[in-house]
Amino acid sequence: MAAASLGTALGRIRTVAAGPARAALDVFAIRIASAGFAYGAQVLTARLMGWQEYGIFATIWVWTAMIGHSVTLGLSQGACRFLPVDQARGDLDHARGYLAAAATAIAGAALAVAMAGAAILLFRPEWVSGPYRAPLLVAALVLPLFALQDFLEGVARSQNWAVLAIAPPYLLRQTVMMAAMTGAILLGAPAEAWVAMACMLAAAILAVGVQAGLVHARMARTIPKGPRRYRWRHWLGASLPIALIDLANAGFTFVDVVVLGFLMPPSAVGLYFAATRIQQFVVFVHFAAVAATAQRLSAAHAVGDRAALAWLVRVQGRGTLAATALVALGVVAASPVLLAMFGPQFGDSVPILAVLAAGSVAASLFGPGEDLLTMLGGERLCAAITLAMLALAAGACLALVPPLGGVGAALAMALVTVLRAAVLARAARAVHGLSTPVWTGLFAGGAR
Repeated sequence: MAAASLGTALGRIRTVAAGPARAALDVFAIRIASAGFAYGAQVLTARLMGWQEYGIFATIWVWTAMIGHSVTLGLSQGACRFLPVDQARGDLDHARGYLAAAATAIAGAALAVAMAGAAILLFRPEWVSGPYRAPLLVAALVLPLFALQDFLEGVARSQNWAVLAIAPPYLLRQTVMMAAMTGAILLGAPAEAWVAMACMLAAAILAVGVQAGLVHARMARTIPKGPRRYRWRHWLGASLPIALIDLANAGFTFVDVVVLGFLMPPSAVGLYFAATRIQQFVVFVHFAAVAATAQRLSAAHAVGDRAALAWLVRVQGRGTLAATALVALGVVAASPVLLAMFGPQFGDSVPILAVLAAGSVAASLFGPGEDLLTMLGGERLCAAITLAMLALAAGACLALVPPLGGVGAALAMALVTVLRAAVLARAARAVHGLSTPVWTGLFAGGAR
């Protein structure tokens, strides 16, 4: 790259790096709003369907989300890694190629998995318990839409379009789902899990359509039409390990619910799932920070701006810890009221929520180690660590759920979540020489 081009790129990175706090606040505000609608939707479905049907719906939605994230093959996160680098270097041919290749690969993988699942349900229904068959069939239709929206979110994030990335999947989809569920019941539909999944399908169709149209229009101005060049080996070589990370992260998010689904009745799953829905208010802090800074880390690394990298790590780590602790305290304090909205029996979920929130706060002490490994290089190491921790989490849940029930699952997840954050921080230091824990530089030296 010529000196002038490098100077321009460095100026662009520093300008972009100045806005992560504002972007994070935008994302967090949207996620909090969407969580409010999601909370309302979950309360509504729990009240309408009862413990059993709500537990079935929760289990199926967990599997839909977990598989939906996985079939993107890591190319959704890859958009945040590759597109900012290509744009910083002025290599728009490869940027156009990535957009076309990733969309095609994700659509193909999602459709293949959905068709395989539908075929099993149609031709081997005895493999699935009766109450789960109809909602799973609807979930097969939701899956490709979920994967496509995940990719659209990644593309929008790569361009720092925080609102466009987050609002359609997490605000519009939840709002439409709640309205559709209410309308369906008022029109006489049975309060069953398959009806809830059908409402989610309608919501996904609308949300994906709106987001796809807006992203396409804005990308046409940012990356105009032109030649495409492809680097399949390079893209997949980095994205497939990220896919493993996404799969492990999705598994990490839902392994407790999955284990409970195998070991406990649907009513117990419903109680636990209600606590995890409120816990999302705490998790959204980290999500907002990642959405605002991950692509900035990649862009700063591409032009060698080490100072911007260290600054971003410090800002993200310390801001995330402070916000996570504040939100966790508020959520736990309000948990008796929030959980009572689901029904009087859901008060038993308060200890579960408290343990999960404490785990999130403790994990945030170790900073954005995972983001450095996935955005700057080290994705294979990150995948190996995350898969190992997923196995450990599953084992811990299997050990603690039988004697302690839902509290055991929460305790297992909290402990392993903190351990994972610590190991990822150490790995990021070893690979990139950047210390991510929030206490780095508080007394001497700064991030290195």
